[in-house]
Amino acid sequence: MENAQLIGLSRQIALQRQMDVVANNMANMNTTGFKAEQLLFEEYVMPVARDRDFPTLDQPLSFVQDWATVHDLSAGGFEQTGSELDVALSGQGFFAVETPAGERWTRAGNFQLSANGTLVDSNGNPVLGEAGPIVFGPEETGILIAADGSISSSAGAKGRLRIVEFANPQELTRQGSNLFAGGTPQPAVNTRAMQGYVEGSNVSGMAEMTEMIRVTRAYESIASLGQKQDELRRSAIQRLGDANA
Repeated sequence: MENAQLIGLSRQIALQRQMDVVANNMANMNTTGFKAEQLLFEEYVMPVARDRDFPTLDQPLSFVQDWATVHDLSAGGFEQTGSELDVALSGQGFFAVETPAGERWTRAGNFQLSANGTLVDSNGNPVLGEAGPIVFGPEETGILIAADGSISSSAGAKGRLRIVEFANPQELTRQGSNLFAGGTPQPAVNTRAMQGYVEGSNVSGMAEMTEMIRVTRAYESIASLGQKQDELRRSAIQRLGDANA
C-alpha cells in the first residue's frame, strides 16, 4: 500500500508542476510575443523499490517524472498597430536586448523611446542593433524599419536591428519578463521584420482552460485513491489488532 501511495504522490507532484505551467500560460494570454510552455513526462523505474516481494518474482515500480519543459515557438497572431516603433518578426528569429545580466532574446517588439532617445523594450532594456543600442535625436522623425531590420529616420541611416536565430531554440531558458537566455545566436537569415505590427501570444485560452480542467480532475482522482489506500491500511491494522486481542 505504501508503494501505491508513493506512486500516486509522484503523479500528484508532476500534476502540480503541470498546473503551474498551465497557469503561467493563461496569465500571459495577452502578453505581446509570449511563447507558451509544455511539460514532457517520462517513466522513472525505481532501481531499488520492488512490489510483490514474497509470492512472486520482483516487479519494478514505475514512478512519474516531469522530464523537461519545452517551448511552443509557433507564431502568435499579428496585429497591425500602425506605430512606427512596433515591430513583429515573421520567422523563428528573436530580437536582442541588453539587460543588467547580459544579452537576452525576445519576440516582443512593442518598442518605445526612453527619455534620452534610446530604443527600448517594454521593460526599459535597450534594443540592440548590430553596432549596439539604437539612439534617436529629439528632432528626428519618420522612423522606418525595413524587412531586414535596417532603421532610418529623417537623420538618415541609424543602423540595423540585431535579429538572431538558433539552430536549436529548445536550448533557450526562460528568464522572466518575456525574455530568453542561452543558446548560440546566429544572424537571422529566414526572419523578416514587419514595422507597424506586434505579435500576440500564441496561447490558446480554450486549450489551456481544457487542460486545467483535465489536470484538476486527474489530481482529485489520485487524491481519492490515496484516501482509499489510507482506509485500507486502517482496516488492516484494526483487523490485525482484533485477531491478536
